[in-house]
Amino acid sequence: MNKSISGFSKLSKSEKIDWIVSTYLSNSNNAKQTITQYFNTNSKLQQLHDEFIENTISNYYLPLGVAPNFLINGKTYAIPMAIEESSVVAAASKAAKFWMTRGGFKTEVISTTKIGQVHFMFHGDFNSLERYFNAIKPKLIEDAKPITKNMEKRGGGILDIELRDKTKDINGYYQLHATFETLDAMGANFINSCLEQFAKTFKAEAEEQLDASVEIVMSILSNYVPDCLVRAEVSCNIEDLAEGNIDPKTFAEKFVQAVSIAEVEPYRAVTHNKGIMNGIDAVVLATGNDFRAVEAGVHAYASRHGKYSSLTHAKIENGIFSFWIEIPLALGTVGGLTSLHPLVKIALDILDKPKAKELMQIIAVAGLAQNFAAVRSLTTTGIQEGHMKMHLMNILNQFDANTKEKESIVNHFKTHTVTHSAVVEALEKLRTE
Repeated sequence: MNKSISGFSKLSKSEKIDWIVSTYLSNSNNAKQTITQYFNTNSKLQQLHDEFIENTISNYYLPLGVAPNFLINGKTYAIPMAIEESSVVAAASKAAKFWMTRGGFKTEVISTTKIGQVHFMFHGDFNSLERYFNAIKPKLIEDAKPITKNMEKRGGGILDIELRDKTKDINGYYQLHATFETLDAMGANFINSCLEQFAKTFKAEAEEQLDASVEIVMSILSNYVPDCLVRAEVSCNIEDLAEGNIDPKTFAEKFVQAVSIAEVEPYRAVTHNKGIMNGIDAVVLATGNDFRAVEAGVHAYASRHGKYSSLTHAKIENGIFSFWIEIPLALGTVGGLTSLHPLVKIALDILDKPKAKELMQIIAVAGLAQNFAAVRSLTTTGIQEGHMKMHLMNILNQFDANTKEKESIVNHFKTHTVTHSAVVEALEKLRTE
C-alpha cells in the first residue's frame, strides 16, 4: 500500500484525519473517535488551536497543575506547571513548603543579554575586512532602525556588533556576532529580523569595498545565552534542616556530597540536571515559552567548562547550609503564545503578570526546588518510594480500575511498597475475591 500523499496540507482537517486513519491506523473507528474526542466544543477556541501549527488533526493535552507556597524574595507565589510526569508537582510543592518556613528563596537576575549571529565566508585579506567592518558598523545599526525603533522606545535594542574571526575552525569562516536586549519579549523574531538586515547591508556594501566576495551562509539567533543569567538560592542554619527523623547535620553533609558527585560525574550530572528541567520545563511550557530553546541553552551552559556538570551547587560554611543554581533562561511574557493561548494567559495571571526578569527568577526557583526535593529523597528514603506512590494511579488506570478498586488499592499501598508487579497482583487478587 502506498502511504505517501501529495497536497496533504491542502486537505480539510476532516480529510486529513480520514487519510491518516485509513492509511496508518488499523482500528479506524476507535482511532477516529479518540482523535475527535479531544476537539474543543468551542469552535472559535478550536480554530485558534488549529492555527498554532500546520496540519493539525487534534489537541494533545497535558495536565496543568499548580505548586503553591513558594516564597520568593518575600512574595508568595503559586507556580503553574504543565507536565505529564508523576510526582513533579508534588515534589515542587513539598520543597516550597519546606523552605517557606526557612526564609524562602532568594533570587537575582545577573544579566539579560541575548545573542544572534550572521555567519559568512570570506577568502580575502583579513585586515581589509576588519577595516571595512569598523567603517560599516554604524550603517548596520542605522539600516536596522525601522526594526529596532519600537524596541528602543521601551529601552531595548541592539547592544553591540562584533566581527569574529573563526578561520581557525573553518577556512574563510567569519561571524557578525551581535548582542541584544529584548526586555519582556523572548525576541527571536526581532533578533532574526535584525540579523537578516545586517547581512543584507554588509554584503551589499562589501562588493564595492573588498578584494573578495562575502558569501552569507545564514543569519540566526543563538539559543546559547550564557549572559542571560539568573541565580536562585536557599540557605539556613544546619539545625533548621531538622524535619522528621532526619539528623540535620548528616542530611546536610550527604546532600552536599550528592551535589558534588553531580559536579564531577557526567553520568550523574545528566540525570541530576534532568530533574532540574522537570521543574523548569513545566513552568516554561505553562507560560507559553519555548522549552526546547531553554533546554538546549541550559545543557550547553552545563558543558561550558569542557565537561558536562551539575547546574546546582551546595556547601556548608560556618554552620550554614546553602544550595543554589545559576542558569541561563531566555524568556518572554509578551508575544508568541503568551497573548494567544487562553491557559497561558491564566498561568501568567496566577503569577501576577510577571515581567520577563521576574519570570526568569520564578522558573529558576522551580528548578532549584525540584532538585532539592530529588536530592533530598535520594539521600534519605530513596527516590522510588515517593515516585511509585505517585505512579500508582497511572498503573491502576492502565488496568481500567474502577473507583472502588482504586480506593482499596491506594489504601493497601499506604503500608506496602509500590511496584508495578505488586499493584497488578493486588488488583488481580481484589478482582478474584
